[in-house]
Amino acid sequence: MAPRHLRLASRRVSSKFILFILLILVATCVIGILIHAQHISYLFRPLWDNPPSPFKHLPHYYAENVPMEHLCLLHGWSLRSEPRRVFDAIIFSNELDILEIRWRELHPYITKFVILESNTTFTGIPKPLFFDSNRSRFAFAKEKIVHGIFSGRKAARGKHEDPFVLESEQRKAMSGLLRRSGISTGDLIIMSDADEIPSPHTVKLLQWCEEIPHTVHLELKHYLYSFEFPVDYSSWRASIHIFGPQTGYRHSRQTDLILSDSGWHCSFCFRRLQEFVFKMTAYSHADRVRRKDFLNYSRIQKLICRGEDLFDMLPEEYTFRELITKMGPIHPSASAIHLPSYLIENADRFRFLLPGGCLRSQERRHEGFGKAQIE
Repeated sequence: MAPRHLRLASRRVSSKFILFILLILVATCVIGILIHAQHISYLFRPLWDNPPSPFKHLPHYYAENVPMEHLCLLHGWSLRSEPRRVFDAIIFSNELDILEIRWRELHPYITKFVILESNTTFTGIPKPLFFDSNRSRFAFAKEKIVHGIFSGRKAARGKHEDPFVLESEQRKAMSGLLRRSGISTGDLIIMSDADEIPSPHTVKLLQWCEEIPHTVHLELKHYLYSFEFPVDYSSWRASIHIFGPQTGYRHSRQTDLILSDSGWHCSFCFRRLQEFVFKMTAYSHADRVRRKDFLNYSRIQKLICRGEDLFDMLPEEYTFRELITKMGPIHPSASAIHLPSYLIENADRFRFLLPGGCLRSQERRHEGFGKAQIE
């Protein structure tokens, strides 16, 4: 048998070795948690977060060539003697293609297109005035456009401003621009982002019917990258209001009422890869860009065609069933039915938004895009 002092030394070595292994395991776990904190948080969201109260869905009736009086009656409303004026109010960043489709689609029903853009992103990065430098593209709506410029705060070099603070300030500025646009009590106002497009028949219904809700959210079919990748009907932030003295411009929940199947939300539906990079670094969730390679053009192109998430994130869901259902890529659709009519009429120009058009351009030309704006 080994001497007693050798056995004790061996035990001390074994204890130190076990402690060392435990420390390595703990450190590895901590580092893993820090690196994958977002995945872990979203994976267990059903355990730590509660879903918001459900919306009350209003049935939405529509078919071509059905008289408006009949459509109003189906909704429990009556027909007005004349339509309400409608003001379409958006905060604009760089979505020029989607903006053209939106305005062409809604033009017959809109009194004023109210558009506010800033010389900085929500993260405090200087940006061109994309709309202002491309006005000629929207000459068809010249007489209806009310354009405002918001002077944003520029972040110190190497830092970012709180994007939600800057976004809130810009939305408050929109309230002032709306009042200068000539809007009056009783007019309709559409509050939505540029890529949240109400269908024309939705706008026409609400401007022609009496007894409509004072405020109603719009349930929009959500698409990602193009109309080839339908996600679900989870988009609800767009809303329509009967304007009054206390009406403020918001992009948050304001009522429990939502009008079913009222339009389209085409998120990250850009023509060029640099436009994807710009939005990824500019919008309120820019913190999702956790690594530089997230902005690699070839990576972005592959994910677009696969229908996979640009930020390598799990779905933001409140139940494990929904989480599991929505994990993985979005299944592409070959349908181009019930899309904006202007998009279909100009399919050659907007092929990138239709089934089979996932390849994007890498050219750096026109519309104010340049290397300085995406770094």
